[in-house]
Amino acid sequence: MHLAVLFPGARGTSVRDDPGAGSQIEFASFEHLARTAERGLFDFLLLADELRPREHGDHVHDPDAAGGPEPLTVLNALSTVTRHLGLAAEAGTSHTEPFEIARGFATLDHLSGGRAAWSAVASSDAAGDQNFRRGGHLERPEHYVRAAESVAAARQLWDSWTPDGTPRPFAHRGRYFDIAGEFTLPRSPQGHPVVMARTGGTDEGREFAASSADVLLTRHRPSDAGGALRTDLGRRLARYGRDPDDLKVMPAATVVLGDTAAEAHERSAEIRRRQVSPRAALRTLERVWGVDLTSVRHSFVGTPGEVAAGMESLVARGAADGFVLVPHLVPGGLDEFVDRVVPLLRERGAFRTAYEGATLRSHLGLDAPVWKG
Repeated sequence: MHLAVLFPGARGTSVRDDPGAGSQIEFASFEHLARTAERGLFDFLLLADELRPREHGDHVHDPDAAGGPEPLTVLNALSTVTRHLGLAAEAGTSHTEPFEIARGFATLDHLSGGRAAWSAVASSDAAGDQNFRRGGHLERPEHYVRAAESVAAARQLWDSWTPDGTPRPFAHRGRYFDIAGEFTLPRSPQGHPVVMARTGGTDEGREFAASSADVLLTRHRPSDAGGALRTDLGRRLARYGRDPDDLKVMPAATVVLGDTAAEAHERSAEIRRRQVSPRAALRTLERVWGVDLTSVRHSFVGTPGEVAAGMESLVARGAADGFVLVPHLVPGGLDEFVDRVVPLLRERGAFRTAYEGATLRSHLGLDAPVWKG
């Protein structure tokens, strides 16, 4: 089983006056969540990115409530306070050039010793697009076409240095990018940083994931649609000469624990009652994952034993390879899961007892990419 955590999980889901709710822009919050995830032997921490204040529609402009720092900057800092945890960040492809993306994530991969991952965000929104000179909001399916080409160009850049450290010129000419030059960094510890895609089930999104990604971040309920998704992805992967194991499927999930099932459901109901700005919360989660997560993401509610058993069952059935946990609180919302559920997953033989490799690819069981020259 693979486990990851999304920051900011609290965006739109933090509850009022809760002592576990901290700042979403101070480094201490990122560090706490990262250290907790590493203590729990998680595969990676994923930082969401937003190009506008999350409460913009409700006219809330307090930076600590509405803003968010640039993810790669935060991850480079987190690489100094973690040793094993994978470090993933969203970076949109609608405005950023492949050279910038490839250079940023290759730098993180070098600095972290091979723990970098790029969540290639294909979609964009009109309000966020206003922050960029290019403008011109891309509609589906065009944003997926641009995203696939952006990933392909980045992989060419990562392969432009030979494995023995010899730089070579590169050139990419496609529909959206016509670039040629020389990359500034040697091949990174992982060969390529891990590439992630997120989709809510559209044909274009699944095709993008099958053609370009190592990990698929989904919003489906694995108990309902996991088998159908796997079958569909298997057909798509085969068209690109890839095996089903080449793409890890990790749906988003929330967890609410209690000493009894009744207590857990009471806590879940209380969290829903005390959410900060629910309408803004739905918009935020929709932008992060492409849809209103409250209606589709999987929720594990119960005792630690029930949650551990539920997770193990879904993975054993092949509905998912693991889960991206979305805490209700940042930075302390992951602590209880790590302290109470992770030990049970280990006892059941469903989760690692130690990191066995040094890179994120080793955590995820992904082969190193073959250098294509």
